[in-house]
Amino acid sequence: MSSGKRPEHQAPPEIFYNESEARKYTSNSRMIEIQQKLSERAIELLALPDDVPCLVLDIGCGSGLSGECLTDQGHIWVGMDISSDMLDIAVEREVEGDLILADMGYGMPYRPGSFDGCISISALQWLGNADKSYHNPAKRLYKFFSTLYATLARGSRAVFQLYPESSSQLELITQQAMKAGFTGGLVVDYPNSSKAKKMFLCLLTGGQTQLPAALGTEASQSQSNQISFTNKREKMKKIRGKPPKKSRDWILEKKERRRRQGKEVRDNNKYTGRKRKNAF
Repeated sequence: MSSGKRPEHQAPPEIFYNESEARKYTSNSRMIEIQQKLSERAIELLALPDDVPCLVLDIGCGSGLSGECLTDQGHIWVGMDISSDMLDIAVEREVEGDLILADMGYGMPYRPGSFDGCISISALQWLGNADKSYHNPAKRLYKFFSTLYATLARGSRAVFQLYPESSSQLELITQQAMKAGFTGGLVVDYPNSSKAKKMFLCLLTGGQTQLPAALGTEASQSQSNQISFTNKREKMKKIRGKPPKKSRDWILEKKERRRRQGKEVRDNNKYTGRKRKNAF
């Protein structure tokens, strides 16, 4: 896709996806077919338990095409999107999910541990743009990922199908996801095909370490099309020789330094370094 034709270069999403564009998007049979295939693959990568209805968050849900795939597989879903026109069409289509008008760059307005998984189709790359003068892509990405991490149940996954504009944008996205606490990596389906190639960012909240296999590759080559940043994260910890900032070990070391300096420091206890729950 050439940079001049990328939707995110033409206007902010809430403006680009106006009523006309939203109706065209939802009535295009080819677009519906592509959206359905991408959604089904994202749900497959979520690895939800069989025959158990799960509560899934659909970010950038649009008119509900991806949400319908969740409904067909017996799951309950909540969709959020920045385009009111897209959500109006979802209401017209009487989709099963609950719909919320929100900008994902401001974070997730949900209780901690609310969702069993998250999918997002063709939306994440929009956060790489600064559509307003006060937008900072790195800060908006971190706000998004850190609040999403809190929103997901531990051991669950978030799967993003995305079209990154460049390798630097993709690196920025993965860096902010790591900073927020996620592990995981990229799964690239059909890497040798210019048309069928699709990229999925699979984020893990703990419990899993192995990324799913990529499609369209030999079994022996599948690992080469999984780009994990879990090992990179661990390697950086060893290189630095220091615990992550604001972790329990980091706090304990800082308190010990202050004690050696003769400063008054509170005693350590089981609550030292424990993260507080969100006020919501």
